[in-house]
Amino acid sequence: MFSQEWPVSKRTIICGALVTGVLLAGSANSLTVAASESQVSRIPDFEIGNQLAWHEAGGDFLQPPSGPGPVTNDPRYPYRFGRTYPIADITNPILQPWAAEQMRKTNEAILAGGVAFRPRERCLPGGVPEFVIYARVEPFYFLQTAKEVTIINSGGPEIRRVYLNVPHSANVKPSWYGESIGHYENGDTLVVDTIGVSTKSFVDNFRTPHTEKLHVVERFKMSADRKSMEDFITVDDPGAFTTVWSAIQRFNIEERPLTESVCAENNADFFNYKVVPMPQADKPDF
Repeated sequence: MFSQEWPVSKRTIICGALVTGVLLAGSANSLTVAASESQVSRIPDFEIGNQLAWHEAGGDFLQPPSGPGPVTNDPRYPYRFGRTYPIADITNPILQPWAAEQMRKTNEAILAGGVAFRPRERCLPGGVPEFVIYARVEPFYFLQTAKEVTIINSGGPEIRRVYLNVPHSANVKPSWYGESIGHYENGDTLVVDTIGVSTKSFVDNFRTPHTEKLHVVERFKMSADRKSMEDFITVDDPGAFTTVWSAIQRFNIEERPLTESVCAENNADFFNYKVVPMPQADKPDF
């Protein structure tokens, strides 16, 4: 249902609106043009410049101000970056019994000497909402056009497409990042509604599972000084969770131009991960 052509950029639209406003100044249509200009000008600019990027403030979700929150690290096994592996706190009441049991088995395997892994370490896509805590070190970039917002994490690279101001498809085929529909609010927020996320993915870096009923709403809000951004996430999946829950991720601006950092198949498997093997190609692509 979505066009594959690359629409004109937001900056083109703004310039076009200004030129049209000048040509029609004094005419009966000038009020309509002025209203269109005002609407366009209220679109927040997440692109922020050619040499700048958004960087994750943390590698895991933050708790919401109130209400049920995400799975966190088990306090009995303190996590020390580079020294220990994260162990999920499966006593979190948001988890359905089957989900908690699946995560218990993962915890036991890690505590018995196994290796915990994040999707990026296996060259797997991050899923939603895990995408925004996917990389730790790799920056994020936004490309905005009239019909679509493309969110890029350079590690991989991983790409999400958010289609603006259209309804969800009648029958969404599950995929790694699902189908994301978005709109702007209040001149500083991009609201993204995602369904159809494949159960191959996880909700977070603790490998919390979900079902095909997963429904995620994200609110990317830029700060007034345009130097930071917050993603307020609401997760609803009655197949995996006992209640709707929320989480937060924050981003800061860093000076870093967009470059390629390829996560390809056939990488050397130094640690002999047996849980999920590295993707392997049966024959070369060229």
